[in-house]
Amino acid sequence: MSVDSPRPSRQESMARFMKGAQRVAGFTRDMPYLVPDRLEERAKDSADVPFILFEEQRITYAEANRRANRIANAARALGWKQGDVVSLLMLNRPEFVLTWLGLSKAGIVTALINTSATGEVLRHAMTQVNSQAVIVDSDLIGALDTLDGPVGIPVLVDVEAGKDFAPADGQQDFAQLVAAASDENPPAEWRQGLVAADPLYLIFTSGTTGLPKAAKMSHLRFLNSGEMMGGLMEFNKDSVFYCVLPLYHGAGGMVVPSAALAFGVPLLLRRKFSRSGFWPDVRRHRVTAAYYIGEIIRYLMASPPQPDDRDHTLRNMAGAGLKPDIWRAFVDRFGIENIFEGLGSTEANYGITNVDNIVGSVGRIPYPEYSNIRVLRWDVDAGEYVRDAEGRPVLAGPDEVGELVAEVLYGNDPAGFFEGYTSAEATEAKLLRGLFKPDDAWMKSGDLIRIDEDGYVFFVDRVGDTFRWKSENVSTQELENVLSAFPGIDMVNVYGVRIPQTEGRAGMAALTFEEGCTFDPAAFYAFASARLASYAVPVFVRLSAAADMTTTYKLRKGPLQRQGYDPALTGEPVFVVDPDARTYVPVTGEVLERLGIAPFEQEGN
Repeated sequence: MSVDSPRPSRQESMARFMKGAQRVAGFTRDMPYLVPDRLEERAKDSADVPFILFEEQRITYAEANRRANRIANAARALGWKQGDVVSLLMLNRPEFVLTWLGLSKAGIVTALINTSATGEVLRHAMTQVNSQAVIVDSDLIGALDTLDGPVGIPVLVDVEAGKDFAPADGQQDFAQLVAAASDENPPAEWRQGLVAADPLYLIFTSGTTGLPKAAKMSHLRFLNSGEMMGGLMEFNKDSVFYCVLPLYHGAGGMVVPSAALAFGVPLLLRRKFSRSGFWPDVRRHRVTAAYYIGEIIRYLMASPPQPDDRDHTLRNMAGAGLKPDIWRAFVDRFGIENIFEGLGSTEANYGITNVDNIVGSVGRIPYPEYSNIRVLRWDVDAGEYVRDAEGRPVLAGPDEVGELVAEVLYGNDPAGFFEGYTSAEATEAKLLRGLFKPDDAWMKSGDLIRIDEDGYVFFVDRVGDTFRWKSENVSTQELENVLSAFPGIDMVNVYGVRIPQTEGRAGMAALTFEEGCTFDPAAFYAFASARLASYAVPVFVRLSAAADMTTTYKLRKGPLQRQGYDPALTGEPVFVVDPDARTYVPVTGEVLERLGIAPFEQEGN
C-alpha cells in the first residue's frame, strides 16, 4: 500500500489488523504454555533453522535450546529456583537472549539491566527486584566498581568466547559453569504451577522522573507481541528479522526474538546500530523486516544517496518515533513497502499499530466502542485533566488533544492485561480509579494524542513536554517535525524553559548541525516564522555539538531545561530571537535587557 493511497475503510483496516490478532485468539492468562515451551517446540520443528545470526555465528534453534538447557541446569546447580530473580547486565550478543531463555526454563525471572547503569542507578535496579545474583558481561564488569560498597550478592561473570578475562576473587566464571552443565531439557517440574500471566523477565523504565522502575513482562505478553507483529508482516520461511536495538529494551528485547520464535525464522542481531553497516547487513543476510526506534531512520537518511539504495530485500519496518518529515522520503528513497508505526510502552495494557501506511499516524481505532482506549482532554497550563461541573474528566472529541488512558480488564484473555511494576506503590500510581464506574481502573499512558474523525491516532507529545506560551499550547514534537527540515540540521530537540516573572514557558530549540553546516540566524528565523504560528517560533536557540540521547535513541529534555538559556550553564552558544531585526542574536545580559527578558534562574532556586 502506497503512502499516498486513499484512506481505507474501517473494515479494511480491521481486516489488516486481524492478520496478527487472529494468531493470539486462543491465548489465555491461565494457560500453562510458556516461552521455554515454545523454544522446545522450535528445537523440534525448526531444528536446523538459524535462530540467531550474529557476526559469523549461526545458532540454530536446536543449538539455542541446548545452550539454554545448560544455563538452566547451571542455574539450578547454583541453588537458584523457581520465583528467584537474577539480574543480567550484558551487551548485545546471543548469550543475552539465551541466558534469560535458559533461566526461564528453571522458572527464574531475569531482570534486564540497562547497560549504561552505574552507581546509584545500578544499585537501585538490583535491590528493588531483590536479585539473588547478577550475571555480568566481562566487558561491563567495571560498572560494579561504581557501586558504593560491596555488590552484596553473588557475581557471575560471563566471558564472551575468544576473550581473555579472569574473574576476580569472589566472582565466578558463569560461561565455564554453563559449559560444564548438561544440555538436556530440564524437568518440566521446575516450571510447575507457572502460567502465561506470570513474569518472564523485568524491564526497567527509563527513569525520566526518578530512578528506574521494574516493569513486569509476562510470558503471555512476550508470546502475544511476536505473533501479532509477525502476523502483520506476513512472515514466512524466507523472513529474517533485524535487531539493532538494545536487548534490555522492550522493542529489541521482546518484539524481535518473540516474532522469530513464533514463526521459526532467524533474527539477525547486531551489537549496536551502525549507519554504515545497516544496508550491507540487510543485503548479506537477505533481511525482510527490521525494528526501529527514535532517530534511526533519520540516521539512515543522512547517508548520501547511492545508486543501489533500492537494491535490497527489506520490505517491512516496525517501531515508534518515525517523524512525518522523513517518513515519505524514506519510503520513496529505499522502496520500503510497509511502515508499521506504533504507540505503546513497556508497561502498557494496550497497543496501537498503523497497518495502513498513513503518514504520521501511530494507528487506527476503527471501532472505539470495542477498545479499552479513551482520551481525556488535557489542560496543558494546569497540567491536569479538563473536568466538567461535577469534577469528572471530559472525553476529548475528534482532533482534540488529550491523554490516552486504557482500561484495566480482568478477564482471562490478554486484552487489557496490566502487569504493573515490582513496586505495588509504583503500580498504583500509574492507575486512575473510579473514572467512569466506581470499580473501574485505567492506566495512565502519559501520552498526549489526538484521534481524527476516521479513527486515526496521532501522537502529539508526552505529558509535560507540551508547554504553554502566550496562552497557546505548543507541542515539542510538532515543532521538532517542522524545524528538522531546515537545511543542514541533523537533530532538533525542542523544550520549554521558564523566564522569571513570565507566565508559561518559552520555546527553546537545541540544534545539532551536520558536519560542514553552520547556523544562519536570519535564515533560521525566516524558515521558522514562515512555517509556524508566532507563538510557536522558538524564543531561544542552543547550538549543540551532539544531541543528548538515551541508549534507546530518545532525546533528553530535562537536563537541557534545567540549564535554560544561560550560556554559562549550557557551555554552548545560545541565541535569542530578535523579532524586530528578524533574526536571532547571541544571548548577553545587555541583549536580554534590551528585549525585556529577565536573566535565567535555575528552576528550583
